[in-house]
Amino acid sequence: MPTVPALILAAGFGSRFGSDKRRATLADGRTLLAASLEGARRVFGEVHLVLRPEDDPVALGLPDDCSIILCADAGQGMGHSLAAGVRALSTGRADAIAVLLGDMPWIAESSLHALLARADAARIVFPVHQGERGHPVLFGRQFWAELQQLTGDEGARRVLRAHASAWVAVGVDDPGVLRDVDSPEALTPSPSP
Repeated sequence: MPTVPALILAAGFGSRFGSDKRRATLADGRTLLAASLEGARRVFGEVHLVLRPEDDPVALGLPDDCSIILCADAGQGMGHSLAAGVRALSTGRADAIAVLLGDMPWIAESSLHALLARADAARIVFPVHQGERGHPVLFGRQFWAELQQLTGDEGARRVLRAHASAWVAVGVDDPGVLRDVDSPEALTPSPSP
């Protein structure tokens, strides 16, 4: 199996949410960010969080032993956070990196395992649910130099578009790969049909 650390991007400001959504409490009492971290930790042997320098991990509900990467220019967009995280991990021996978002705690473990099984230094692996591309995205080491150059708020879209031939789409029966939190209403479970 390839070595794949997880990088959770959680340095954004969540302006559409109306407050710091990372601190929003789920029905089980955990913060949104803590729940996302726990989900990643159940599958990945190494998990890192990208936060802002002024963030208080205790206020975010995070455990003492979590690995934190600080991004001083996070306010300039997700591209900066992703670049900072990849730079911090680039000296390791990983084959790929799994980029997760801090507001997506409902991704099934089975989906994460299916993505890991396809990871490779020359691939970009992502889940697809009902025809829609989701998260996380696993970037092979071959693409890390480009990820480290990202800026602005576009995230990794430019790198994805430039390397469509490296895409590996993994079909999953998991709406959690599409479900993020942009508003307080998104914190409550969807009613069953």
